[in-house]
Amino acid sequence: MCFQFRVMDTVLDNAILPTGKPKWLKVKLPIGQKYTELRGLVDKYKLNTICTSGSCPNMGECWGEGTATFMILGNVCTRSCGFCGVKTGRPETVDWDEPEKVARSIKIMNIKHAVVTSVDRDDLKDGGSIIWMETVKAIRRMNPNTTLETLIPDFQGIERNIDRIVEANPEVVSHNMETVRRLTREVRIQAKYDRSLAVLKYLKEKGINRTKSGIMLGLGETEEEVIQTLHDLREANVDVVTIGQYLQPSKKHLPVKEFITPDQFAKYEKIGLELGFRHVESGALVRSSYKAQKHIL
Repeated sequence: MCFQFRVMDTVLDNAILPTGKPKWLKVKLPIGQKYTELRGLVDKYKLNTICTSGSCPNMGECWGEGTATFMILGNVCTRSCGFCGVKTGRPETVDWDEPEKVARSIKIMNIKHAVVTSVDRDDLKDGGSIIWMETVKAIRRMNPNTTLETLIPDFQGIERNIDRIVEANPEVVSHNMETVRRLTREVRIQAKYDRSLAVLKYLKEKGINRTKSGIMLGLGETEEEVIQTLHDLREANVDVVTIGQYLQPSKKHLPVKEFITPDQFAKYEKIGLELGFRHVESGALVRSSYKAQKHIL
């Protein structure tokens, strides 16, 4: 997902928008004492958070509640998804000190709930899963009171790599579907709809307490397709789903086909809750880690 926004952490101010951006996409500048304190620490110690690098519209709200998102395994992805603003190419060498750096950042910022995500690293035999496991362990060691969500790639569906996430046992494990079945090949290219579902199902079967996924709308999907995706996620025993508006990062990326109305987002939330999801975050500005601290409950 980005980091896939990973997925939906798209920059509102710089996004390529059709004429007449809807009023519900306008966001307020982040304010508040907690936000100001954390922003100062990020700048002072040059900490790397997706919140700042992705200019997330919910940064002020999340930081105010003690939640932040960090990206590991570099900022170059081996995949070339049509929606994602992260650079595609040959990633740099793995930084084996990264787990300690991330754990230290969380300690400095006094984060209560941390979300960790990454680029896809198909160039590595382990898909980056060893660094993932070591990062969770380092965070646990240095921040024993911090709860964790890991927003993971699909690891090409290789179970021994997914098992490392299971062994680390974060409170929430998330993997984003991103879009509906019909659009997956166009939107995600190297990813597979059924493989992502299988990863989510496998995580639950292996004992992960809370699983989560996210989709973005406005790429040409139909209401029926969105509802089917929600059904598919529930059949995979996913607990939490996030639904947000896709925004085009640049002219090179897939265009926005439609701006979904607040009423339609509310309808999807209602349907999701009726299907049995524990939490459904559905709205134009919802991103993968939005209100993430609630999803451990």
